[in-house]
Amino acid sequence: MSGLLVADFGRVLAGPYCTMLLADMGATVVKIESPGGDETRDWRPPVRNGESTYYLSVNRNKGSIALDLKDPADRGIAQAIAQRADVVVENFKPNGLNPFGLDYDSVAARNPAVIYASITGFGTAGGASLPGYDLLVQALSGLMSVTGSPDTPAYRSGVAVFDVMTGLHTAIGILAALQERQRSGKGQRIEVNLMSSALSGMVNQTAGYLLSGTVPTRLGNEHPSIYPYEPMATGDGDIVIAIGNDPQFRRLCQALGTPALGEDDRFAAAPQRSLNRHLLRPLLLEALSNRSSTEWFAVLTAAQIPCAPINDVRQGLEFAQRIGLDPVVEVGQGADALPGIRNPITFSETPVSYDMVPPDHDGHREPILAWLRRTSPGAESTTHRKSSIKL
Repeated sequence: MSGLLVADFGRVLAGPYCTMLLADMGATVVKIESPGGDETRDWRPPVRNGESTYYLSVNRNKGSIALDLKDPADRGIAQAIAQRADVVVENFKPNGLNPFGLDYDSVAARNPAVIYASITGFGTAGGASLPGYDLLVQALSGLMSVTGSPDTPAYRSGVAVFDVMTGLHTAIGILAALQERQRSGKGQRIEVNLMSSALSGMVNQTAGYLLSGTVPTRLGNEHPSIYPYEPMATGDGDIVIAIGNDPQFRRLCQALGTPALGEDDRFAAAPQRSLNRHLLRPLLLEALSNRSSTEWFAVLTAAQIPCAPINDVRQGLEFAQRIGLDPVVEVGQGADALPGIRNPITFSETPVSYDMVPPDHDGHREPILAWLRRTSPGAESTTHRKSSIKL
C-alpha cells in the first residue's frame, strides 16, 4: 500500500487497529488526535516507560498531529489532510463530523476519489444514539449469554473481540473499495458497525438460532454441536481435547486404552456423541486420570489428536516462538525501539514493515504541515505526493 495516504480520525481500538494494519502494509497513516489525545493514551496500567501499553498495541507506523476541530485554523488543516487522502477512517458518533465539514459528503465534494470508512457501534438508524463500546455489543448481541458456564453469570470475552473484528472488516472493505477505484476511478463510503460485525462473527451461534429456532445457551467450555471439545481433567490438571470428526475420536479412544468406546453405537458418530455426552464424559475422565496433562499432551499429539495445554499469555508467546512463528518483532530502530506483536499476514513479495514506534501526541506536526504547504493549491507542484511525508 505504499503511496497511499490514510487520514486516521479513529480512536480507541476498532479504527486504530484497522489503520495500523494498513500502515504495516505500507500506507502512510496520519493520526489526527484531539488536543487531549486518543483516550487509550490514558488507559493504564499496564505501562511501558510510562506509556499505556493499550495505546502502544495499535498505533505503530503512524504519524500524529493534534487538532482542535472547533478551532477554524485546525479544522482547515484537518480538511486539507482529508482532501489529499486516499482513505479516511473515522469512528465518531453518527454525524459527529458533520459540523466540521469532515463528513463523507463534504470530503467527497473536494476529493471524489476518496474511500471514506465510517465505524459506529450500532449503525446510523435506530441505534445511532447508543454509545459504541465493545462490552455493550457483547451484551446486546448475545455473546455474553453463551460465554460462561450454565451455573455462572454471563461473562464478557477477555479481549474486545468485536472491536478487533470490526477493525478487520473495515480493512477488508477498504481494500475492496480501493480495488474498485482502481477499476472505475470512483471513491465510495464504507459503513461498518460493531453490532453487525458481532452478529456475523458469532457465525454458528447466530445461524443456529436463525435456521433452527434454537436459542444458544451457556455451555461453559463445551461445544453445542461436537464432543469432546473442551478442557478435561487429567491426573494433575486440565488438557483441551478438540475432536472434530469420527476418525479422530477413534484415535483418541485407542490412545486412551479404551478402543471399545470408539465402536460403541452411543458414541461412534458425532451426533450421538453430542447427545450422549453425559454418558461419555465420565468414561473419558476416568481414562485421562491415569497420566498427567504433560504426558497426555505428548501421547495425544503423537497420535495426531487435537489437544493443547491451557497456557497463560506468556506461555502462549513462548509456544509460538518454539514452533517457529516468531511472534515478537522489533518496532522502530535504535534506543527507542519497542517489542511488538507480528502482523499475522505474511507476503512472499511485499513483506510488512515495523519502521515506526507509536507516535507521541502531536509528534509529527511540523512534517505534516510542511507536506501540506508543498501540496497546497498554487504550490510549485500541485501533485499530491501522498507518500512524501517524512514522518
